Amino acid sequence: MILEFAQIAIRLGSESQFEAVFPAAIKVLAGSKGYLSHDLRRSVETPNRYALIVQWQTLEDHTVGFRGSPAFAEWRAHIGPFLESPPVVEHFQAVAGANI
Repeated sequence: MILEFAQIAIRLGSESQFEAVFPAAIKVLAGSKGYLSHDLRRSVETPNRYALIVQWQTLEDHTVGFRGSPAFAEWRAHIGPFLESPPVVEHFQAVAGANI
């Protein structure tokens, strides 16, 4: 399993609109091959910054399958108008933990 961590900066003042659109956007992503789960968190210190954590079966499910599909453009159409800057995305694999 691969964990995608995306730090998303939203234009100041548009946080509630972003949060309202997010359920429709995540349905697009969740319909992709290899998607397992997601979690969206809002920063306490910087309220227009979000952490999106998505679990994928494989790295390629995200980087090739989802990003190379029409679903990626649909995802970006939902959230793009709210972005202050491109999301910073990084992928992680487990090295220690209760489920390893």
